[in-house]
Amino acid sequence: MPWIQLTLTTKESYGRQLGDILMANKAQAVTYRDAKDAPIFEPGPGEVPLWELTQVTGLYPAETDMQAVIKNLSKVSFLAKPLRYKTDQLEDKDWEREWMDNFKPIDFGNGLWVVPSWHQPPVADAANILLDPGMAFGTGTHPTTSLCLQWLAEQDLTDKSTVDFGCGSGILGIAALKLGAVSCLGTDIDQQALKATHENAELNGVADKFSVYLPEEAPEHKADVVIANILAGPLRELAPNLLAYLKPGGMIAMSGILVRQAEAVMAAYEPLIQFEPVRESGDWCFLHGRKVNP
Repeated sequence: MPWIQLTLTTKESYGRQLGDILMANKAQAVTYRDAKDAPIFEPGPGEVPLWELTQVTGLYPAETDMQAVIKNLSKVSFLAKPLRYKTDQLEDKDWEREWMDNFKPIDFGNGLWVVPSWHQPPVADAANILLDPGMAFGTGTHPTTSLCLQWLAEQDLTDKSTVDFGCGSGILGIAALKLGAVSCLGTDIDQQALKATHENAELNGVADKFSVYLPEEAPEHKADVVIANILAGPLRELAPNLLAYLKPGGMIAMSGILVRQAEAVMAAYEPLIQFEPVRESGDWCFLHGRKVNP
């Protein structure tokens, strides 16, 4: 099957957001490269690309209407106007096989593993999250997702209700359920993300405990744990929405935040949230705390 490769350059701080936008515009895979030409694939756990400028490349089937994709990208506020991009025709290649060869089981501690579905779990009785290739929005290797999974693995989630806000692939909600949570409500603005979450929940045998909704269709709900791995801007703007999901005394966990953005995000939740010390991984950070009882 032939492919089209679309490449754009942006500031490092926008790299992940641009990758998400490409995936939302039907890219089958996204890779990142230093604009000075030092290539990487998806970063490993705890690793962050620290480049000033990042090239973000999306891989599209050859039949994709690229003009429609370019039209959508031209509306992205942080990209240069007129839009600067490069497209390349690629040779037919088994991209899924290459992806499979590079995605290995990952241990997040305390018995939590993310395991490609074609691999035998290294620890059979662990909390193993199975993922298939081609699922968008997160495999656990990006630092923001890794920080969330490490935190979840440390918690006693037995019989806890959870919310996965901006659920993407559903990896965080599935992790919570595998670790003993009794239910998870997932929301996302992207129908493809809801589909991916449902399929991954079925693959992991937790679909009966994991309900997914567009935000405007989600029922009123109070949970013991709310977790959101999105971006700093939406986390600030949507603070009332996240807080509305959280029971008094409940725990909130947030990622997708650059270290320099942490104070502004925390300010949107204080004094209702009493925060624990900030955790960092390279330029990224993770915020967690507890809702104060009235």
